[in-house]
Amino acid sequence: MSKPLALLGLLLVLAAVALVASVYSTLPDPMPSHWNARGQVNGWLPKFWGAYLTPMVMGLIWLLFVVLPRMSPRGFEMTPFARAWGFFSLSVLAFLFFVLLLVLDAARGPGPFSSRALLVGLGVLFVLIGAFLGKVTRNYFAGIRTPWTLSSEEVWRRTHRLAGKLFIAAGLVVIATSLAGLGLWPFIVAIALATTIPIVYSYVIYRELANRPPTP
Repeated sequence: MSKPLALLGLLLVLAAVALVASVYSTLPDPMPSHWNARGQVNGWLPKFWGAYLTPMVMGLIWLLFVVLPRMSPRGFEMTPFARAWGFFSLSVLAFLFFVLLLVLDAARGPGPFSSRALLVGLGVLFVLIGAFLGKVTRNYFAGIRTPWTLSSEEVWRRTHRLAGKLFIAAGLVVIATSLAGLGLWPFIVAIALATTIPIVYSYVIYRELANRPPTP
C-alpha cells in the first residue's frame, strides 16, 4: 500500500476515535451493541467497550492492510495491485466508520438501529470489492483463493474477472432491495451466489485446462 493511502486509512481510524471521544459523555451505560433484524436492541456491552470497539477493530484492520503485503511470499507479491489494495483498505475502513455512525446514532437516540442503511452500506462495499477483484493478481491474502486459482494464472484471472462482475451485481441488488425495504433475504441470496459461483467456476476452469490437449 502506498504511504499516502496508508496515511488516509490511519486518519480514518483516528477520526473514529475522535468521534467517539466527542460524544462519549452522552452515551448510555451499558451501551447497545447488537440489534435484531427489526433494529431492536438484543445485546449490551459496558460503555467503554461498546463505544470504542469499532475504532479498535478499525485500527487492527488498518494494521493488517499495511503488514500483509510485506508478508506475501516470493512469486505471489501484492505489488502489482498495491494501489487497488490501498483503495480497498480505505473502502473497508470507510464502511466501518459508517457502521460506527449508525451505532452511535442508535445508542444516543430513541429510534431503532437502521438495518436498511447498514444493508445499503454493505451493498456499496460489495460493489467496491467487485471493482477491486478485477485488479488482483495471484497472492495468498486477497481474492478468491482456492487450490485451483493459486495453481494457475489463467484460472486466477478468469475466476476473478467473473467474481468482480458478480460482486458488483450482488452489491447493486442489495442496494436496490434494501432501499425498497425487501428485508434481509435478498442480501443473503445475492452474497451467497456471488461468493459460491466463483469457487465452483475456478474448479471447472481448472479441469477444463487440465483436460486440454497439449499444443503441438
